[in-house]
Amino acid sequence: MKFLANENVPIASVNYLKSKGFDITSIGVDDPGTADEHVMKLAMEQDRTIITYDSDYGELIFKHGFKPNAGVIFIRQQPTDPLETAKVIDRLTSNSNLTFERTLTVVDSSSLRQKKY
Repeated sequence: MKFLANENVPIASVNYLKSKGFDITSIGVDDPGTADEHVMKLAMEQDRTIITYDSDYGELIFKHGFKPNAGVIFIRQQPTDPLETAKVIDRLTSNSNLTFERTLTVVDSSSLRQKKY
């Protein structure tokens, strides 16, 4: 599975995930200031699951027709620790019952919801 970290994902988490063998790129490093629509197009072209703290991605999927095959992981709570995002992704990907393809995954401190599209 390949990931695309939106620019609001701490670089410490991106680096940690890379060190653990994850295939992840970062908008904040590679193309800061990129519009959400362009991030979505990049993810679709590269077949990457977007990791974001931005709720606009749900609207892009369900109202504007962007349908990335790899999916979107929306983490509702802003991280208090720079490695918090990495811990969430590590936990999610280690759960063999979850699939992220063509799915909006919404994570907060006490719940996980997934909606197929």
